[in-house]
Amino acid sequence: MKTEGYQSGEHYDEMFDSSGQIREHYQEFQQFLNKTSSKKMHQLQFSANKTQKAMGMTFNVYHDNQGLEKILHLDIIPRIIPNSEWRKLEAGLKQRVHALNLFLQDVYNEQKILKDGVVPSDLILGSKDYLKPCIGLTPPKGIWCHITGTDLVKDKDGEYCILEDNLRCPSGVSYMLESREIIKRAYPQLFNDEGVMPVSNYPTKLLRMLQFLSDKPKPVVGVLTPGIYNSAYFEHSYLALQMGVELVNGVDLLVKDKKVYMQTTKGLQQIDVIYRRIDDSFMDPLTFNPESMLGIPGIFEAYKAGNIAMANAPGTGVADDKAVYAYVPRIIKYYLDEEPILNNVPTYLCREEKDRKYVLENIESLVVKETNAAGGYGMLIGPKATKEEHEKFRELIRNNPKHYIAQPTLSLSTVPCLTEEGIEGRHVDLRPYILYGEEIEVIPGALTRVALKKGSLVVNSSQGGGSKDTWVLYK
Repeated sequence: MKTEGYQSGEHYDEMFDSSGQIREHYQEFQQFLNKTSSKKMHQLQFSANKTQKAMGMTFNVYHDNQGLEKILHLDIIPRIIPNSEWRKLEAGLKQRVHALNLFLQDVYNEQKILKDGVVPSDLILGSKDYLKPCIGLTPPKGIWCHITGTDLVKDKDGEYCILEDNLRCPSGVSYMLESREIIKRAYPQLFNDEGVMPVSNYPTKLLRMLQFLSDKPKPVVGVLTPGIYNSAYFEHSYLALQMGVELVNGVDLLVKDKKVYMQTTKGLQQIDVIYRRIDDSFMDPLTFNPESMLGIPGIFEAYKAGNIAMANAPGTGVADDKAVYAYVPRIIKYYLDEEPILNNVPTYLCREEKDRKYVLENIESLVVKETNAAGGYGMLIGPKATKEEHEKFRELIRNNPKHYIAQPTLSLSTVPCLTEEGIEGRHVDLRPYILYGEEIEVIPGALTRVALKKGSLVVNSSQGGGSKDTWVLYK
């Protein structure tokens, strides 16, 4: 299948350089494409789609009137990352997660960074995600953010930039794992020839990390899910199955004498570690939201007593805020005395008068984000919005400046995708997964999210995006 008509455009393309030459790490794949017909590629795509459906690789879209479940479209062409590029990315992510963990420990205890004025106190202490019941707590082994899914993009120069940190319940890793199995079947020989680093051991690494949080020799581990109607339920059940642990929801658990038990057919069994996939506010109706039907009454007291470990720790959301994100380079410098290896996207804080004035005057060219929104919601892409939408967001910012940030409109890098018209570039981001147990480890692969519509910059699955398998090469 030929790529002569491929348009790389003005942004950075990961397969072709600015002169139209194939980048070295894509050359083997290009040779494969040259030997493969268009019909064969579309057959491979059709098979991948069928396999996804058979595997149940679906997610729920709450606002979609056409039905609850959708397939996260997997594009058959992998994204390929050379080893040298990955090593820098890996070092930058380890540095960032280390600093954010120190930040969380500090803001819930001594609050030195706030007293020193490096991060504004009101930004943290006034955040809805700063959980007062967690003040004075140190989680098991001193780790707050056990599983992180950091979103990155490539700028026009091909440099990775951090787009946001996801420290609460980052999702998508099951799609990374299942997509790899599908794509390996599509290109078995090519996969071996390229020398692709494995990701299939993620469930083993995840289980080892969870077990590390307990001092028991054989701790009982469970995955806590809100239930089958949650958008990521496929992932919850998949990871529980792969790790060989129980999948539980709130009604399966109870607290007795500040210990947490599972109700089983053989009676009560104590559970020692929970991989928590429900939000903080729903975790315990006695401590947080009293109307929660998903949580377990008394589990937070059991947590404080040291009888249950939870990943991620309650309270991590305060470091996940889009306004706090702007301060992460200062956080890295403060705790580690290092310059960030990976840069943030330039960010304007509407809470600051100078930044707010700039945003209001230049909203047509900026991306405006609500600090507590996720999944592509609460967001304005200035160049693609109408004048009415610009004015609406100006008013929102004026009325509540602390809740908004703005960033330049990034072109995002493109990678080749299979479309009805042939192979065309589509914009992507990258979500690697970082585990923090005995050490910080970055899984050598990632969820690549792709904007399926030509020219679109919105990659979120809830907004119509798709995914790709991400090949990190040994060489």
